[in-house]
Amino acid sequence: MPGAIYAEGLVKTFGDVRALDGVDLDVPEGTVLGLLGPNGAGKTTAVRCLTTLLTPDSGKAVVAGIDVLKHPNEVRRSIGLSGQFAAVDEYLTGRENLQMVGQLYQMKAKAAKVRAAELLDRFHLTDAADRPSKTYSGGMRRRLDLAAALVVSPPVMFMDEPTTGLDPRNRLQLWEVIQELVAGGTTLLLTTQYLEEADHLAHDICVIDHGRVIARGTSDQLKAQTGGERVEVVVHEREHITTAAEVLAGFGKGEATVEQHTRKLTVPVSGGAKLLAEVIRELDVRGIEIDDIGLRRPTLDDVFISLTGHVAEEKVDENGAAAAAAQPRKRKKEAGK
Repeated sequence: MPGAIYAEGLVKTFGDVRALDGVDLDVPEGTVLGLLGPNGAGKTTAVRCLTTLLTPDSGKAVVAGIDVLKHPNEVRRSIGLSGQFAAVDEYLTGRENLQMVGQLYQMKAKAAKVRAAELLDRFHLTDAADRPSKTYSGGMRRRLDLAAALVVSPPVMFMDEPTTGLDPRNRLQLWEVIQELVAGGTTLLLTTQYLEEADHLAHDICVIDHGRVIARGTSDQLKAQTGGERVEVVVHEREHITTAAEVLAGFGKGEATVEQHTRKLTVPVSGGAKLLAEVIRELDVRGIEIDDIGLRRPTLDDVFISLTGHVAEEKVDENGAAAAAAQPRKRKKEAGK
């Protein structure tokens, strides 16, 4: 049976730009799918198609058991959506914004008022509840927008880069809210550029590039495809870089990469802290003084570059839709397909 969110062969073009090129998704009920990729990869276009804001050129989409193309109004009654930019009425207070959303969903005035108060408290906006939202900071407006998406407790939620612009404390608060929602049975599709966020929240992750899903798996599975852990070393003297690279190559799973200007060397490894201790001993034996050394897991850049072979840049078409305009290096074989 298809999941709470299901897409098959979604295609969407804007002129010559193929924003979606046959996207397949399947999100089981009560889980979080992280849609990971750079600006312009097609994440937002996919969300807009699944939430009825755009009509795909071809393909199939089903949300909460409802065909998106055949019954868009029914889909809208079953979902919550928080887009990339806060969509609040700046002349209404925070409380009035939430009450208005509730009444648009045909909640009774009293019920809408109670729900607004609950959400204002949940998102730490009670003190500013009766101020016009145009006086809110960017982070406050973002939280108000997220609260509006939750007014009717929808069974399916879409969040498009929800923590953009939030400080670390507010980001953690939002993560807690998302985890509570999912624990209560909500299904969530979350787009993000941050591996840490997907790592923390998502049961499964899809990496998307040029409108295609190029890999899928858990965070650990995707990181493993990029070579697992890495040892990073910053040598004290520039003349020791060559020798240090030889040492790291002896322990690594490939050649060390070197940043000459920072005197930093990086090599993929397996073996954890025990191997790190051995590297330190060997560098000491060779008389190489170091300023810093550490063991880290792959970053979003490591995962994305490993899978695609390029760094993507954002390009916006005439319709305001972002699409990837990359400077390709040599593309590796698509992973996870």
